[in-house]
Amino acid sequence: MKKSHLLKASLVMLSIILTGCSSLGVEPWERDLLAKDEMALSSAPLDAALDDHIYFSKEASSGGRSFGGGGCGCN
Repeated sequence: MKKSHLLKASLVMLSIILTGCSSLGVEPWERDLLAKDEMALSSAPLDAALDDHIYFSKEASSGGRSFGGGGCGCN
């Protein structure tokens, strides 16, 4: 009885693991929604580029906002 429960549980877990990543990514019919201007990460890309340039020029760092560290070596 215990082996049958263990076998059933392992089959259920295996099916969950195998189907868990089956829908990764964007489907072709969803790309039109993500291409809209409202879905952009930044509403003003030129302003964001200028802010990034000013930031890493003053901080003597590279990589923009998402990278840690700076020119002073105090990260």
